[in-house]
Amino acid sequence: MARPYNFAAGPSTLPESVLKRIQSEIMDCGCGYSILEASHRGAVVMGMIRDLRARIRSLLNIPENYDILFCPGGGHMQFAMVPMNLLGAGTLSTYIITGSWSKAAAKEALRFGRVQTAYNGSGTRVPGDDEIEINPETSYCAYCENETVHGVEFKVPPSMEATPSVPLVADQSSNFLSRPVDVSKFGLIWAGVQKNFGVPGIAVVILRRDLLGLASNEVPMMLNYSVYSRSESVMNTPPVFALYVSHLMAQWIEEKGGLEAMNRLAIERSTIVYDAIDSMPEMYTGHVEKDSRSRMNVVFRLRDEQLTPVFVKEAAAAGLVNLAGHRSVGGLRASLYNAMPPEGAVALANFMKDFAHRHPLNVTVPVAGGN
Repeated sequence: MARPYNFAAGPSTLPESVLKRIQSEIMDCGCGYSILEASHRGAVVMGMIRDLRARIRSLLNIPENYDILFCPGGGHMQFAMVPMNLLGAGTLSTYIITGSWSKAAAKEALRFGRVQTAYNGSGTRVPGDDEIEINPETSYCAYCENETVHGVEFKVPPSMEATPSVPLVADQSSNFLSRPVDVSKFGLIWAGVQKNFGVPGIAVVILRRDLLGLASNEVPMMLNYSVYSRSESVMNTPPVFALYVSHLMAQWIEEKGGLEAMNRLAIERSTIVYDAIDSMPEMYTGHVEKDSRSRMNVVFRLRDEQLTPVFVKEAAAAGLVNLAGHRSVGGLRASLYNAMPPEGAVALANFMKDFAHRHPLNVTVPVAGGN
């Protein structure tokens, strides 16, 4: 039976070649036994971790004054670790709110100090630089580059020209390693890997070294970035299997042409689906302004929302699975991460056209700029 196209927002689809390699190596990863049995301090695992770190540094062209850490847990853990490690002696952090995940991060930061909201959006667009107000006394400014729930993505990082001494922190969980990034613009980048780069269990943290050592003595050892830096991220037993899959994904991305190729494919896939939405305004609608649309998560709705469960059911029967929107907003969502082939986007667009033909709506489409 052919594998379906999996549009899940995370955990998400993996390349078939990577899955087959996992399958072939699960009994013996080259050392005579399984990676699931390997000691985290042995040569096999330590060598894999060091090679993974080197591949990430090469893919993103990360300067040497940045460390690369692998922390257990995912996004919610980093919501806490960022303020615990970057506030230092300060009490103020700043957040740019563009959707659910930046809002959740700001809420968690309130546990550790005061939070300034530099911009408070409604999940329909990213702000212009002139709309972002950052207190120069803040310890850092954080934002989410790609909001998976609302389908909003920053095309470029917020400008920090007015406050150059404030470290910029990016949550890149859902667009990590999907395009080239100028890491030097950031104080810290973090990403859960289960979207574009592996399976749940770890977060990659890219941290400018001068920001190490700011955590107070009250910060628990396993929540302190400095501990991970000193121990090569093996202070305790790390999630070895998750690191192993990310190691395979790093090799796969290199083989496919690196981050320029990943970005070209991301634009190609998302454009196919957005064009389908735009070509049938009587059937489908989106809420995100066009210049803020995500390459990773195409979020849209049916004008007759009673048809939404019908769409999801019929799509699954056609081999297009996990298209329901996030439970907090409903609607539909097609997640198009690195491993999604362009053929998946084409299949979805064709299904959308066929569905519209079979379920025609007598709906008046609002005129742009009208009342």
